[in-house]
Amino acid sequence: MSIFSKLFKLFITVVLMPLIPMALLLAYYQNRQKDNILETHYNLAEIISYNMKQSASDLNGRLSFARHLPALLQDGEDPVPLLQNALDSQPDLLFLAVLDAQGKEHFRAAQNARAWKEETIDLSAEKDLRSMAARQRLYLSPLEMINGLPVAEFVYPLAEEGFLYGVFSWYDFMERLQQLRIGRTGQVYVASAAGEMYLLPSQWGPDVSAETLRGFFTGESGFIKKLKGERETYVGAYAPVNVFDAYAVVLQPREEAFRSLYFSNIVIILFLLAIATLAYFGALTFSRSLGEPIAALARGAREVSRGNLDHRVSEEAGWGEFEQLIKSFNKMTADLKDYQVLQLKNQVSEMKEQVFRSVAHDLRAPLLGLQGYIYLLSSGKITEEQRGEYLQRMDEAAKNLSSLLEDVLSVSRVEAGMALPQRRQTELEPLLQNVLNTLRPAAQEKGLALEMQVPAGLCAWADPKLLRRIVTNLLSNAVKFTKEGFVKVTAQDEEKQTVVRVQDSGVGLDEKQCAEIFEKYRQVDEKAEGYGLGLFISRQLARAHGGDLTVQSEAGKGSTFILTLPKEEA
Repeated sequence: MSIFSKLFKLFITVVLMPLIPMALLLAYYQNRQKDNILETHYNLAEIISYNMKQSASDLNGRLSFARHLPALLQDGEDPVPLLQNALDSQPDLLFLAVLDAQGKEHFRAAQNARAWKEETIDLSAEKDLRSMAARQRLYLSPLEMINGLPVAEFVYPLAEEGFLYGVFSWYDFMERLQQLRIGRTGQVYVASAAGEMYLLPSQWGPDVSAETLRGFFTGESGFIKKLKGERETYVGAYAPVNVFDAYAVVLQPREEAFRSLYFSNIVIILFLLAIATLAYFGALTFSRSLGEPIAALARGAREVSRGNLDHRVSEEAGWGEFEQLIKSFNKMTADLKDYQVLQLKNQVSEMKEQVFRSVAHDLRAPLLGLQGYIYLLSSGKITEEQRGEYLQRMDEAAKNLSSLLEDVLSVSRVEAGMALPQRRQTELEPLLQNVLNTLRPAAQEKGLALEMQVPAGLCAWADPKLLRRIVTNLLSNAVKFTKEGFVKVTAQDEEKQTVVRVQDSGVGLDEKQCAEIFEKYRQVDEKAEGYGLGLFISRQLARAHGGDLTVQSEAGKGSTFILTLPKEEA
């Protein structure tokens, strides 16, 4: 993940995290506001329920005229004028009738002489009639719609003289309820326990089914949180009116009831979106302004680590302290460049001195030999046979001198880090076979067996030219220091590297010799030909490949040189 991405996520998290509790608080606030609206509806429903109960209770007092009826009945007088007078003074009393003790009608009076209850009233079949007479209290029936009017029947016991039966109109009360408005379209209704609405002819009811409404009445909360109609969804509350087995119901379209909440929600959401948008672009800008100089410095550091000391970080990418940091970084790379140039000059100078010392030390003997032979040839005191012999020895000395110069230059290149292998996938079997064929005449002359065990197609990640030189050094040393027996080369895969082993049955090495054999100018057998540079150069070349060259040996039991090379590019 890039620096910019990390910084951007960090800033977004820091800025937007507070919005989460704000959103949760908003949700809690919205729920509380909805509950408060429903509480208001419930309070109104309870007020209506109380008023209906109070009106029913007041009816008991408005029937005080009924106390005179027993005396009139005992004296045999007609009670109709008293009933009619009560009807005239109380317009919401629509019908009155005097019943005997068995519940049968004897006298009646109707409001404005209208035909009301044309059939004779007979309550003799009512099971509760005797208990009504015994308790001497007013009994009200559930509300019902008669001739388009909401009415309730009542029975009032007249001591032992019978009962007063009447019909009481709730039209005025319902009309007053119709004038109440909750919001623009919300209203108060009265409904039966079965969910049927008591509606005036001029009143429109909500488009809800009685069955759905009845389902709410079975609950205990009193709230209607979601009532689906055919065209509208309502919220509201209800309160029971026990005296009529009815309910006062307050209903308001949900959209209208919560409109102010929806509006505030939209405002708050837009506000949160504005904050989130500003936070996003603010974090984007700040992360970019902070991430760009850091990324530029990181790229500069990678370039410097790769050895590119000419790389410079643009100072335009920095601001504030970053600008000063970039200037310091560029100055540091410039100083490193100067130091590298100075160090390289010192290394070149030291390498030259070392080459000169090596040449002066190692070339002295062959040069003196050549000078001696030249002096003898120029003296004219030698025979033709001696002349041919001296020329042959001078040729050998020149070849040795050339080989020595090549080794000295190789040592210098290796130590200066200039022997960089051009590595590629190199098949080992043909390369090793070619080296063995070159050395086979020398081995046959000594009676040595040359063996090779290399799987076909086995490859190593190496420079073929340098690898050939390493293997040639190892095999030629093995042939040189083995008097009898064998020289064997094997190769195999081991985990992530390829291992080449050169084994011989020669003189072997002790522990001290194993530790010193890879040093420059170190020879185990000082009488042997050579200058002690072959194994040093071979190990350095192996390490330049990313591998190594080691030895396992025991005096008198032969030696095994182990060359490890990578199988693929690191």
